[in-house]
Amino acid sequence: MEIQVLGPLTAADSGVCIVPTAAKPRQILALLALNANRIVSVPQLMEELWGAELPRSAATTLQTYILQLRRKLRAAAVKNGLPGGVEHILATRHGGYVLEVSPAAVDATEFDRLTAAGHAAFGVGDMEAASTLLGAASALWRGPVLVDVRHGHQLSIEVTRLEESRIGVLERRIRADLRLGRHHELIGELSALTGHHPLDEALHAHLIVALYRAGRAPKALTVYQKLRDTLIEELGLEPSGQLQLLQRAILCGDPVDDYGRATPLPHGDRLVG
Repeated sequence: MEIQVLGPLTAADSGVCIVPTAAKPRQILALLALNANRIVSVPQLMEELWGAELPRSAATTLQTYILQLRRKLRAAAVKNGLPGGVEHILATRHGGYVLEVSPAAVDATEFDRLTAAGHAAFGVGDMEAASTLLGAASALWRGPVLVDVRHGHQLSIEVTRLEESRIGVLERRIRADLRLGRHHELIGELSALTGHHPLDEALHAHLIVALYRAGRAPKALTVYQKLRDTLIEELGLEPSGQLQLLQRAILCGDPVDDYGRATPLPHGDRLVG
């Protein structure tokens, strides 16, 4: 079994697609996958499908959707030469249902595992492992979470959590790469990211640091000025105090750490790139 939610929803059992075409069964499959091996209660499933306005037939209709998913699973099993019950995969439990699959079968679960390992490596100062693990986590993404599935309340919570985690993974991987001295390699990636996120101060700070360390101080200052102009025009705000200190460090020729903080050298030494 392989289920992917970090992008369009895909799910296959030994290569045979098990994704239903109808919208609500797709929502159920997505929610069960995001909670693989954990019980999703009937009230949670109903809230996802219908919100607070439950139809009279909600319980019966939900059971029908579960049967449709089980038919998909059964058809895939037959096609793979493995006829038999599928209730052990999409199981009924007290008060709800659970999708019982290998943790590695769901890309979101694997993303969470790699993310936790990457953050742990960063925390103990192993930047090489952190960069590798967090990079592998980011590589699992194929687009916005469940981009082709309607999001009710329950899925919206999971989607928000994953999208926020994705941003955190990206920024920490970039920070690990900066600590590893990969500023030249990061400039192209960060230029694209800041283009897509013109108000993101953290990404701009990383780009400014990478450019400065690569010996491109004028370009770094140009990036700062462009961000400042955009923030003032769009939000009426000046850049954060940390970014302003970063600009001053560059103007003074002081080295900066990977957080964009000035680290003045003794005896008037200056960064030369």
